[in-house]
Amino acid sequence: MDNYEASLSIKAWAEEDRPREKLVGQGRRTLTDAELIAILIGSGSRNESAVELSKRILHHYKNDLNAVGKASVSDLCKFKGIGEAKAISIVAALELGRRRDDTDEKAVERITCSRDAYKILYPLLADLNHEEFWILLMAQSNKVIGTHLVSKGGMAATIADPKIIFKIAIEHNASSIILAHNHPSGSLKPSQQDIDLTKKITAGARLLEIKIFDHIIITDDAYFSFGDEDLM
Repeated sequence: MDNYEASLSIKAWAEEDRPREKLVGQGRRTLTDAELIAILIGSGSRNESAVELSKRILHHYKNDLNAVGKASVSDLCKFKGIGEAKAISIVAALELGRRRDDTDEKAVERITCSRDAYKILYPLLADLNHEEFWILLMAQSNKVIGTHLVSKGGMAATIADPKIIFKIAIEHNASSIILAHNHPSGSLKPSQQDIDLTKKITAGARLLEIKIFDHIIITDDAYFSFGDEDLM
């Protein structure tokens, strides 16, 4: 009997226990994380309901939605019962949630400190399993022009070519630049390579009369500013 009950599909549950009906009847805040993911998945299998499958996914990621949010489509497809379409739905929904958080604060239009730059760059560099190098371009009075991806790398490093950085800056008439890259490892300590690259780019920028305002290392929950630590 227990095995029979465990394998019941969602449609066989009491109406008030079904995720969709529960959301409509009791409100979205009454649903568990697993039930919300089950709605995205839509259906389970003959041996496992969508909620049970969602619980299995969450258990794998230690019930940490931030960890689930870092999962790629291919990562999620490794779970039995999750195809590409279901994986895409989960990734898209979690990305929308992250973007909603990003838009809660008023957009930064002018850089006055490292925190301003972090607010702009964090959405671009958080939750990545590889390193990326970005630049933030500014006009006179540190007014933000835009951000540009310079390079993508592996788990431990990415190569930033100063020629590409300066080319982008000149094309956009930037007066100053903020360098930024992420550390997927979570470490905020700059490597010797980070320090040497910062010095190299700063020296080249002087010849072009472009100011390197800062270099920021971003992790999923914090940042390190070369400028704040007097390393520029």
